[in-house]
Amino acid sequence: MKDEFLFCPLGGSGEIGMNMNLFGYGQPGDHKWIMVDIGVTFADDTIPGIDLIYPDPGFIQERKENLLGIILTHAHEDHIGAIAHLWPKLGCKIYATPFTAVLIREKFKEKHIDITDDLKIVELNGKVKLDPFDVEYITLTHSILEPNGLKIQTPAGVVLHTGDWKVDPNPLIGDEINSKRLKEIGDEGVLAMICDSTNVFSAGRSGSELDVRKNMLNIMSRLKKRIIITSFASNVARMESAFYCAEKTGRQISLDGRSMHRIYKAARQCGYLKNTIEPIDPREAKNISREKIVYLCTGSQGEPMGAMMRISNYIHPDVFIEKGDSVIFSSKIIPGNEKKLYKLHNQLVKDGIEVISEESEFIHVSGHPNREDLKDMYNWVKPKCVIPVHGEHRHMIEHINFAKEMQVPYPVQVENGDIVKLAPGEYPKLYDKAPSGRLYLDGSISVEENSQSIKDRKNLSSNGYLEITILITPKGNIHKNPIITFRGIPIYETDEFIYGLEEEIEKTSRSFKLGNKNQEHNLIDALKISARKFTKEKTGKKPFTNINLVKI
Repeated sequence: MKDEFLFCPLGGSGEIGMNMNLFGYGQPGDHKWIMVDIGVTFADDTIPGIDLIYPDPGFIQERKENLLGIILTHAHEDHIGAIAHLWPKLGCKIYATPFTAVLIREKFKEKHIDITDDLKIVELNGKVKLDPFDVEYITLTHSILEPNGLKIQTPAGVVLHTGDWKVDPNPLIGDEINSKRLKEIGDEGVLAMICDSTNVFSAGRSGSELDVRKNMLNIMSRLKKRIIITSFASNVARMESAFYCAEKTGRQISLDGRSMHRIYKAARQCGYLKNTIEPIDPREAKNISREKIVYLCTGSQGEPMGAMMRISNYIHPDVFIEKGDSVIFSSKIIPGNEKKLYKLHNQLVKDGIEVISEESEFIHVSGHPNREDLKDMYNWVKPKCVIPVHGEHRHMIEHINFAKEMQVPYPVQVENGDIVKLAPGEYPKLYDKAPSGRLYLDGSISVEENSQSIKDRKNLSSNGYLEITILITPKGNIHKNPIITFRGIPIYETDEFIYGLEEEIEKTSRSFKLGNKNQEHNLIDALKISARKFTKEKTGKKPFTNINLVKI
């Protein structure tokens, strides 16, 4: 029986974010595995109290003795953000290039986990041997330092996993895309390419950081007062452009926001940003005249605790903004953030502050491939099979159509949990299904997406809370009126509501013998139903309801 070469995404297929991909090789039921990336996505308002969501690693956790390592392509949160949360469940080696490794160490440090022995540094364009896998890092270009594609070789053939990428002829910082090596790999023969689908609907090319810098310099040259630039902290090339433009316009620059400082420190530690002006502390920047200072801060997506939001709400301790100043949003509006960002823009404009965004000026380029970039990759690699990932279903279906246009013989559409047999066989095809799902970071605890705590919180957020406490005498009688407490229920006449609910409680309680355990449990259930029904009739809400029976 021939060995199998398998691919299985547990996250990032059918969505943008939360990337986690598995490659397996070996006899049926006895595969060795490597994991590529282990990322998060961010929760929206529909899941109150939750910030981070990451893939459920249960499938590979059950096989962790055969998990040879976690290979990280780059340091964006949707590719590394879950590592400190999930690694303790897996306990394998981690492989990363220097910049990514610095940020990884910080994540584990926050969790008080010593990762020294298990974190392995891979040099740019380096190789990792995890028998039966030979993994080669291929330098690409993206919107962060040290993005890598992976050549994954087994006895059954070669897969190219692109990770996140674009074709940027002038990335400003870091190396250009290693098209020479990609062409060589293509000439050697590629069984399958696992490829980024984010911008498959966008014509032309994604654009260069150099062009953004040129336009940003033109914009900043005409601005006369205080300038605040907000961008993704991870985009070090954009950070360098802000430093460059500040220097060219005769301004000092100050960094604001925890992640902005963290990324700057990591970049410097790895030898980047050595030829830029030194940033000054925000506390010192307060003493510099408005026309001589630029702030580079976090909060480009309107995050409530981001520096930009605190500045706009005039609650930042060190950065003040006033009429005549300008804010440059040098980032893309991530889908789902439109409402809060436009609210922020409107507030700034209302206060007399000029807002410059990608809607009005060329101050951002994507880190993902447009269709012409994709054509380059297809022509270099010439894969027999393409498996689109890193996209919603609409992106991946369009990518399948694009692959057919590029004469790829065997494009395969997947979603999270699908297992594709890459080899052996006449062509790659869907083979099996692995369990997949999501875990929520609820406070500091990982919970399943259908956990009771999540269900309860959703109910509380939409319907409010009702608590009824009934005091029971030693003889099994109800002592006086019940104690009724509620929150988040739209009550117009409180006394009238409480009086009516008391009557409903008394009516329900008459048919139960208190002092009998079974009867008491049945009474609690009956009171929940009647109290929720009464509240629904009076307010239109069915609150989360808690019943207490207290013996006195």
